Amino acid sequence: MSLASTLGPYVRLALECVHREYPNQISHRLESDADLKPPRELHPAFYGCYDWHSAVHGHWLLARALHLCPDAPFAEEASGALEENLRPTAIAGELTYVRARPSFERPYGLAWLLQLDAELHEMGSPHAATLAPLAELGRDHLAGWLPKLDHPVRSGTHSQTAFALGLALDWARVRGDGELEALIVERARRYYGEDRAYSLALEPSGEDFLSPAFGAADLMRRVLPPEELAEWLGRALPKIPVPGVPSPFGWWTPAKPSDPTDGRLAHLDGLNLSRAFMLDGVASALPDGDERIEALVEARDLHQDHGLTGASFHSYSGAHWLGTFATYLLTKRGGLPCG
Repeated sequence: MSLASTLGPYVRLALECVHREYPNQISHRLESDADLKPPRELHPAFYGCYDWHSAVHGHWLLARALHLCPDAPFAEEASGALEENLRPTAIAGELTYVRARPSFERPYGLAWLLQLDAELHEMGSPHAATLAPLAELGRDHLAGWLPKLDHPVRSGTHSQTAFALGLALDWARVRGDGELEALIVERARRYYGEDRAYSLALEPSGEDFLSPAFGAADLMRRVLPPEELAEWLGRALPKIPVPGVPSPFGWWTPAKPSDPTDGRLAHLDGLNLSRAFMLDGVASALPDGDERIEALVEARDLHQDHGLTGASFHSYSGAHWLGTFATYLLTKRGGLPCG
C-alpha cells in the first residue's frame, strides 16, 4: 500500500473536523462580558476539532500528508482547508488572543503549534510566513515559562512536560533556534538526567494518552548521545527485558478503553500510538547491538497494531485527534528518518 493510501483515512478524519465548530470544549479565560463569543470568533483559524490543540495538530496532519504526498487524491481538498484556515486575517486573530494569554495551551498546544510551523517551513509552504509570528509567540511563551518550572510535570495527559519539550526541541532544530534548543537540552538534563527506576507497572492511569516514563525517555534520546542514553536508560528503566532473561512483569501490554465513545477513556487508544512512536524513538537512538532493542521493537509493533485498530477511531471522541498520533507514528516524524 502506498503512503498516500495509508494516510488517506487519517487525512479524511482531519478534513471532517477542522471546520466543525461544535461540539467544542474551549479553554477560555473571561475578562469581561465582551469575551463571551463563539469558538469561530475566539479562534478564527483553530476553532474546529473539538478544542484548540486538536485543531492545531489536525492542520499539522494535513500539512504533513501534503508534504509527503503532494500528488495524493486528498491533496486538493487538504490544500484548500489550509488555505482557508491559515489566511492572514485568521492568524492575526489567533495572535491577538494568544498574546493576551501567555499560559494558554501551555505546553501541549503550543508545542503542536511549533510542529505545524516546522512542517510548513520544511515543505516550503506559503503559509509558513503567515503562521510564523504566531509560532514565534508560542516559542516565546514556552521559553519564558521553562526557567520558572522547577520540576517537570510527569502526567500522562496534556500537561506532560517531556512530550511537549520533545516537539519543541524538534522545532528548534528545524528552525535553527539555538537559544531555545540549548534551553530545552539544559532543562531536560535538569528534569530527567538523574532519574531512577521508573515503574512501568504503574502505567497507565485511567485516562492517559502519553507514557510518563517513555515520554521522558523519548525526550532524552533527543538530548543524549547513544552511549550516554544507554547508561541513562539502564538507570531510569532497568527492567526492560533482554534476550534470554524472563520479563519481570510480562513486559508491556497495550491498553484498551472500556468505552471508546467516552472522550477521556478513549485516550487509551492514543496511548498505544504514542507508546509505539516513543518506543520506536528510543530503540532507534540506542547504540547498535544494544540487547534491549529487541524488546523495544517487539513492544512497539504490538502497541502499533493495537493503536491503529482502536475502536475510538469510529467515534468523534477519538476521531478528532487520533489521526494525528497515527500519522506522527507512521511517518516517523519525531526526529527520525522517514521510511
